Amino acid sequence: MESPEKTKSFKRPDAKIDLPEILQKGKLTVLAENSTTSFFYYKGKKMGFEYELLKLFADEIGVELEIKVINNLDSLIPKLNNGEGDIIACNYTVTRERSRIVNFSVPFIQTHQVLVQRKPEGWENMKESEWKKNLIHSPNELANKEVHVWVNSSYYQRLLHLQEEIGDTILIEGEKGNVGGEELIEQVSEGIIDLTVTEDIVAKVNKQFYKNLYTDVSLSFKQKIAFGMRKSSSLLQHKLDDWLENFMQKSTFKYISRKYFEKKHMTNSSHKNYVTLNKTNISPFDNAFKRAEKESGWDWRLISAVAYQESHFNPNALSFGGAYGMMQFMPNTGPTYGVYPDSPPEIQILGGGRKLKADEKYWKAIPDDFQRKKFSMASYNAGRGHILDAQRLAKKHGLNHLVWDDNVEKMLLNLSKKEYYQDEVVRHGMMKTKITYNYVREVTERYMEWVAIYQ
Repeated sequence: MESPEKTKSFKRPDAKIDLPEILQKGKLTVLAENSTTSFFYYKGKKMGFEYELLKLFADEIGVELEIKVINNLDSLIPKLNNGEGDIIACNYTVTRERSRIVNFSVPFIQTHQVLVQRKPEGWENMKESEWKKNLIHSPNELANKEVHVWVNSSYYQRLLHLQEEIGDTILIEGEKGNVGGEELIEQVSEGIIDLTVTEDIVAKVNKQFYKNLYTDVSLSFKQKIAFGMRKSSSLLQHKLDDWLENFMQKSTFKYISRKYFEKKHMTNSSHKNYVTLNKTNISPFDNAFKRAEKESGWDWRLISAVAYQESHFNPNALSFGGAYGMMQFMPNTGPTYGVYPDSPPEIQILGGGRKLKADEKYWKAIPDDFQRKKFSMASYNAGRGHILDAQRLAKKHGLNHLVWDDNVEKMLLNLSKKEYYQDEVVRHGMMKTKITYNYVREVTERYMEWVAIYQ
C-alpha cells in the first residue's frame, strides 16, 4: 500500500534511533502490512517478498528481525517516528509528499497502478470477446463510477488527478487505513464493491486466488516501491541502500522476485498426468494409499482426495512457498515424517498419512470423527495457527468451536477481513481464506464420490 500523507499531520521524528542503536539492541523492527507482498504466514512459515529481503538484510548486519503488523496504515508514520519501528515495509510507493516526511531506500520494484474489476457472472461459459464487452477498458470510462481505495494512498491521489485528465467526476470512496488493500480486492471478487486500484504486481498475485478479476487497465506510469525510514536514521538508510544495490544484482533477488510475482501458486516440474479415474483405479498409487490407510487409520480414498487436491498426484509438484511433492510438505516439516524432496511417491504418501494422523491427534477435543478430520485437513492445508485463530473467533462470536461445518469455517472465511484478523484473539494474521475453505469442502466432496465408486 502507499500514500501521500499530508505533511502537516506529522511531527518531525522524536526517536533518535539509528544504525548504532539498532546494532546495540540486536533487533531491527519492521512495520509491515499483512499482505501477500509484505508479510504473511503460509503453512506456518513466515513469508512475504519484503519480509524475505529484510530478513536477509538483518542477517547481514547481525541482528534479529522483528515484524510488527500494523492494523491501521494511517498510523505508519507516527509509529515510525516515535520509535516503535525502524523501517516501513508495506508496498510503499515513493511520492514527493512522503519524501518530505520519511527517508526512502533505493527502490527495489517499479510498477504501475491498475484498475481491479470483476468479470461478469457466467464468464467461464462465455467467449473472452463476449465477457470483455461488460468491462471498463479505458480510464475515460471511470466517469461517474464508484472506486474504493485507501484515502491516504497514492491510488486516491491518482484518481483525483485522473478526474482532471478525463474532465469528469469519479466517485472516489476513501477508505480508512483499517481496511486493507487486499481486502478491497477480495470485496471486488465477491461483488461487495465494483472497483478498486492496486499495483500491477499485487494484482498478478491476487488473480491466482480470484479467477474472476480483470486487471489489464493501467491507470498510471511506473512508480517506485521502496522502504521508508525516519529522517533521523540516515546511517540505517545508507547501510540498507548499499546492501540493496549490491543484492539486487544477485540471482537470489531475482529468484525471490520470480517466486512472488511470476510463479504460479503451484508449479509442476512434470506435465505427466498421474490421474487415472478409470472406475478401477483412482491413481497409479492406489496400493500405496491403501498401505497408508493401515498405518494412519485414515480411509485411503480420503488420503487420495487430499493428495489430489494438493498436487493432482504429482510427486514432483513444487509450490511457490517451497512445499514439495505429492503431499506438499514444507521443507521444515517433511523430514519429521520421513519425506524429502527426492523421496519416491510411496514414501511421500506414507508420510502424508502420518501427518494427517498427527494433525488429527492434535484435534482430539473434537468429538465427532469426521469433523475432527476436517479440522485436520484444514490445518494440513493452511497450518495449525490459522485454524486455531478461526476456532478462537468462533468461540468469541458464539459459534461452536468444536464443529467445522457452518461454525469454525465461517470464522475462517473472516480471516481475510481486517475487522477479524486484527482481533486480539488472532495470532497469525490475515490469510487467503477461500483457499482453505474450498479445500476442505472439495476434498470432502471428492472423497464422498470416490467412496461410492472405488472399493
